[in-house]
Amino acid sequence: MRWKLLRRRLSVSAPRMIVRSHLPWPLRWAMAAVVLGFSAAIALWAFDLGKSIAGVDFGVREEVVRLRAELKQLREDGERATSVANTAESLLKAERSAQERLAQQVRQLEAEKQSLQADLGFFEKLLPAAGEGVQLRGLQAEVNAPGELRYQLLVMQTGKAPGEFRGRYDLFLTGLVDGRPWTMSMPGGPKPLQLRQYARVDGRFELPAEAVIKTVQARVTDHQGAVRATQTLKL
Repeated sequence: MRWKLLRRRLSVSAPRMIVRSHLPWPLRWAMAAVVLGFSAAIALWAFDLGKSIAGVDFGVREEVVRLRAELKQLREDGERATSVANTAESLLKAERSAQERLAQQVRQLEAEKQSLQADLGFFEKLLPAAGEGVQLRGLQAEVNAPGELRYQLLVMQTGKAPGEFRGRYDLFLTGLVDGRPWTMSMPGGPKPLQLRQYARVDGRFELPAEAVIKTVQARVTDHQGAVRATQTLKL
């Protein structure tokens, strides 16, 4: 019986047997991934080889190199332009500062010039005049603003040995107010005056805003009220 079974298995009519290897599914997925990666690497290598053969990659590299060179040049040009702009701005600031200093010096020189002219005019008035006694010279008056008059006058005493003079000075104004004749004397009355050789007096006082001044007359009187000198100024 055993021999029959053994012969049946060894004969052609024996049943077929299939031998399969059993692999875990994680190992199967890993092997599949390796195969796919290898295939993708081969495809990418073939693509790069095709580009190099066709000359496409070489042209792109040249274009990239050219663009990089242009970008570098533009950056250098931008840096130079910024440097020039900063330098120009600094020069402009320095020029403005110099102009401001020059303008300030011009204003200062102009003020000094006016002061010297005023002093020159004052000392010219101190030159000896004909006659002796108290003299009134250099009367100046101007309307600084509506309702205000500013005045200045120089009183001199000439002679070989002039003594001290004590008296008063006063101003009298004539003009128009609303088209009608108008007169006015200095508010507060005559002001005290004391000098030996000369005295320069100035001041200001209020007057009607609508007044139109035509003439300003200055008078110097002694302690007894006698008029010693007069001068009239037309405006």
